[in-house]
Amino acid sequence: FLQVLNEKKLQEVDSLWKEFETPEKANKIVKLKHFEKFQDTTEALAASTALVEGKLSKNLKKILKKIVAKDAHEQLAVADAKLGGVIKEKLNLSCIHSPMVTELMRGIRSQIEGLITGLPSREMAAMCLGLAHSLSRYKLKFSPDKVDTMIIQAISLLDDLDKELNNYIMRCREWYGWHFPELGKIITDNLTYCKCVRKVGDRSNFASSDVSDILPEEIEEDVKAAAEISMGTEVSEEDINNIIHLCDQVIEISEYRTQLYDYLKNRMMAIAPNLTVMVGELVGARLIAHAGSLLNLAKHPASTVQLLGAEKALFRALKTKRDTPKFGLIYHASLVGQSNTKNKGKISRMLAAKTALTIRYDALGENTSAEMGAENRLKVETRLRLLEERGIRRISGTGKALAKTDKYQNKSEVKVFDPSGDSTLPVVSKKRKIQEVDEAGTEVAVKAKKFKAEMK
Repeated sequence: FLQVLNEKKLQEVDSLWKEFETPEKANKIVKLKHFEKFQDTTEALAASTALVEGKLSKNLKKILKKIVAKDAHEQLAVADAKLGGVIKEKLNLSCIHSPMVTELMRGIRSQIEGLITGLPSREMAAMCLGLAHSLSRYKLKFSPDKVDTMIIQAISLLDDLDKELNNYIMRCREWYGWHFPELGKIITDNLTYCKCVRKVGDRSNFASSDVSDILPEEIEEDVKAAAEISMGTEVSEEDINNIIHLCDQVIEISEYRTQLYDYLKNRMMAIAPNLTVMVGELVGARLIAHAGSLLNLAKHPASTVQLLGAEKALFRALKTKRDTPKFGLIYHASLVGQSNTKNKGKISRMLAAKTALTIRYDALGENTSAEMGAENRLKVETRLRLLEERGIRRISGTGKALAKTDKYQNKSEVKVFDPSGDSTLPVVSKKRKIQEVDEAGTEVAVKAKKFKAEMK
C-alpha cells in the first residue's frame, strides 16, 4: 500500500506521467505505507486470480481491516471498479476509481523497484515472469470459453468413427459374402448382420444355431433355408476366425459410437441448450466446430451462419457470376428437411436468423434454460406451416379455401375397338367428289356472269 503525499499534482492527469520519470520524483508523490510478501507462488496466484475476477482475497481483507482501524477517514484508490465496490460493501471503506487513478497506477508500476526497497531487480523480474506464467495456465485451464473444445473433438471423432464403421462393414459383407452371399440380401441392418456372423460363423452351423435373440422368427427361417441351398464357396476355419474378429471390431466401435453420441448430446445441452433445440445437437456441434468456438460463432451474423460449410460453393458462384448457395451445414437441420424444395431457401434464411440469436444467448447470456430456443423454433415451424398452406391455396384457385379433392368413384365402361383408326389415309366417297366438282363449277359460272355485268 502506498500513500499519496501531494494530491494537487494528481489533478493534472495528462501531465502526471512526468512526475514518475525518475524514482526520486516518484518518491515525492507517493511513499510506501505497508508491504507484505507472499510466502510462495501458490499464494500469489490465488491473490492475483481473486483480483482478476474482482474478488477480495483473505490476505487483502486482513490488511484492509488494519488500515481501516488506523486511517478510516482516508479514501482508497483502486484500479478495478468492481473490486472497489466489493471493498466498500464488506469493509465500509470509501474507494475511488477514475482516469487519474489509472494514470497513477501506471506510474507506480513503472517505478515499483524504486518505491519498494530491499528487492533486487533480478528477483523481481523472475517473480513477475513466474506469476504471469502461472496466471496464464490457470486462465487456460478454467476458462469457460475452452469448454466447447470437448464438443469440437467429440463431433470430429464421431465423423471419423462413421467413416471407419462404413469401411469395416463393407469389408465384412464382401468378405463373408464369398461364403454366404444370400445372407446380405436377407439381413439389411449392418449391426445385426455382424452379430449374426459372429455368433454362427460357418453357414453350415445356421441349421443347429439359435439366433432368435438377434433375428425375428420369420427372418431366422429364411436365413436357415438359404444356408442349406447357398451358392457360396467353402472357406477354412482360419478365414472364419478372421471374419469373426472383424465383426467384433464393428460391434465394439458401434457401441462406442452410441456412447460418444450420448456424451455429445449431454455436452451440447449443457453448453448450448438453445442452439441444440433449434437445429439439433449434431448440426449445432458442427457449426461450433466449423467456427472454432461458441464465442467465435456468436460473432458471426445470421447470413454467415446460413452459409457456414458452403464456402467453396459460394466463392465459385461469385467467381462464375452464378446463383449463390442458400444453405450450408444448416441444410441438415430437421426444419429445413421438413420443407419442400421451393421453400428450403426461405426456411433456411429464417432458421439462420433465429439460430444466430440463440447462439449469442448461449455464449453471452447468464441463463441456461432452453426456453428462448423453443420459442424461436415454434416461430419457424409456424412460418413453415404458413408457406406450405399458401402453396396449397394457390393450387386450389380460390385463394381463400384450401384445395379440396373430389371423392373418387370407380366408373366401369366397356370400350369397343374402333377400326377406323388403323388407316391414316382419308376415306372420301366418289359421290361426294362429284358433288364438290359440280359446286366448284357453278361457283365459277356465277363469278363469270357477275364480271360481264360489271363490264357493261
